[in-house]
Amino acid sequence: MLLYFATQYVIIPFMRIRHILFTVIIVLVICTLATAGAILQLFRKYAKELPSTTALEEYKPGLITRFYDIHNEVIAEMFTERRTVVPLQKIPVDLQNAVIATEDERFFKHWGLDLRGIGRATVNNIFKGRVVEGGSTITQQLARALFLTQDRTYQRKIKEALLSLQIEKKYTKEEILQMYLNQVYFGHGAYGVEQASRIYFGKHVQDLNIAECALVAGMLRAPKAYSPFEHPASAQRRAQTVLSLMYHQNYITLEERNKALQYKYYTQKPKYVLNAAPYFIELAKQDLEDKYGIDAIYKGGLQIYTTLDLGMQQSADQALDRKLSAYAIKASTDAPVQCGLIAIDPKNGQIRVLVGGRSFEKSQFNRVTQAKRQPGSAFKTFIFTAALENGMTASTLIDDSPVTLMGGDNKEWAPQNYDKEFWGPTTLRRALENSRNLCAVKLIVQITPEVAVNYAHQLGIQSPLGNNLSLSLGTSEVNLAEITSAFCTFANYGIKTTPYSIIRVKDTNGNVLEQNTPVEQPVLSEQTAYLMTNLLKGVVQHGTGYAAKALGRPCAGKTGTSNDYRDAWFIGYTPDLACGVWVGYDDHRIISGKQTGGAIACPIWTDFMEQSLQNFPTSDFKIPSKIKQVKIDYKSGLLAPPNWPNPFVESYLAGTEPIGYATTEVKKEIKPAVVTGESGY
Repeated sequence: MLLYFATQYVIIPFMRIRHILFTVIIVLVICTLATAGAILQLFRKYAKELPSTTALEEYKPGLITRFYDIHNEVIAEMFTERRTVVPLQKIPVDLQNAVIATEDERFFKHWGLDLRGIGRATVNNIFKGRVVEGGSTITQQLARALFLTQDRTYQRKIKEALLSLQIEKKYTKEEILQMYLNQVYFGHGAYGVEQASRIYFGKHVQDLNIAECALVAGMLRAPKAYSPFEHPASAQRRAQTVLSLMYHQNYITLEERNKALQYKYYTQKPKYVLNAAPYFIELAKQDLEDKYGIDAIYKGGLQIYTTLDLGMQQSADQALDRKLSAYAIKASTDAPVQCGLIAIDPKNGQIRVLVGGRSFEKSQFNRVTQAKRQPGSAFKTFIFTAALENGMTASTLIDDSPVTLMGGDNKEWAPQNYDKEFWGPTTLRRALENSRNLCAVKLIVQITPEVAVNYAHQLGIQSPLGNNLSLSLGTSEVNLAEITSAFCTFANYGIKTTPYSIIRVKDTNGNVLEQNTPVEQPVLSEQTAYLMTNLLKGVVQHGTGYAAKALGRPCAGKTGTSNDYRDAWFIGYTPDLACGVWVGYDDHRIISGKQTGGAIACPIWTDFMEQSLQNFPTSDFKIPSKIKQVKIDYKSGLLAPPNWPNPFVESYLAGTEPIGYATTEVKKEIKPAVVTGESGY
């Protein structure tokens, strides 16, 4: 009976239970093996989709390209990420330890994944009911930042883990830490510890103290929430937490911690000089893009040393704003009158200033290099240059009297002077100083339009020019850059220099990629160049450029006003700087009040030059050899007898000075210029 009971109720059930347990175990083993196989296949699939870790060696994070002015002042920065890469040796050990203490305590102990850290973070997050701690290692964060998306999916997590293991296998801990510290984001556009140090403390990373290191490291968890600019109290509390972590993990002593806790943080949000000369930088950037490509500009960390003078650029902006704002009020118009200003060092062609319009944000159109407008009387300078080169002098008389010309289309053209008056016989000097249209027309008739065009191109005008008599009045369109460059040739004693904006380009390692030097070409004799300068000085002293006399130092220049007052110009120079100013409307409307170049452009020029030349000694244009100076009668151009009242000292190429003396009774008859052939207008 006992045996039966044992068999039925003890032995048999036990054997059944064992059988059931065995069956369950077998099923579990089979399922586990099947699942493991599936998981293994999945891991293999994900592993094939991962980027190669060798990409880390080739990876070049976006660096800041900086443009410097002639005094090595930063004038512009270009970047996709504000970042400067530094080696681990330049990163303070305190900062390295602060980051490890807060982001990955077991960094030097794990192999890419920290299971203990993940478990601890999970438990803490469960008890807190929210995410208060992350389980990702520094290696995982690097993998995520460099290669993967920020999607919160299991697929991305698995790939992140696999990639972290590969990174740990490929690189040392020091290499991983260096890549991480140069990669992570610290807020306010700062990527990497060097930029974070510059932005928040205005110093290089190697100069940070322990307290500053703690603040920087503390921002990693939430850059915006712990920003010392926006939330200084939170940033300081976070830094204190970091210091405590460093102490408890034996990175700093109690004394060091307590001293750092007393540190008074001083951070001031920087005023970024992203682009202090946008039209200039855009012009330089276009040239660089053609050579190095767009990625090099925005990610390559180039160091570009330009010809710009930041102080002069600011003076130009101020002068334009003052004068044109005053003009807008006086003209009672809301229409934005536009402008262009360029300043060039005539001795080497280096562009010191370029303002292409009133606002780069509203219009990127560069009115210095892209806009072609009629220069008006400013173009007469080239006509008079050709006249000097073809046997005339400052004393040559031209008949300022009415003339009617026949154009190539068989239409008559009767040019007029600005004042609708006629002076009769007028010296070349007085004709240029007072911008007498009829004298300029009669000059081009004598020298021919072809000769005038050749001289203009020879001096630096690149735009096509009309082969006609009206060219003498500036009817062919040019841009401000080329006409200012041409005037530089006079200031540089007949040597034409090609304008340029970039002196030197270095890569991120300091290797020189290009070095530019002046390109010079003699195109005029220094005597002719000086004689033209001497005539253009008269435009300022006695003529239409009289507003520039307020500069208070020797200068030369020429005003220009196009047909119907649609363009106002002044191009002028001193021995040290040439500058061209244009004022007008983009839609070619008439300038309100019929402002001439002498009335609106010349005062801007004077204001700018006065500010820009403050640190330059006052100097006059040197007189070259073979130039003879004699006293003449200003009106007739003849030699001044002894005791002649108010004689004028005129310059001539030796041997071309006048030989006759002026008398109070002399009346020289001048025959009108003979017009032959047909010319378009």
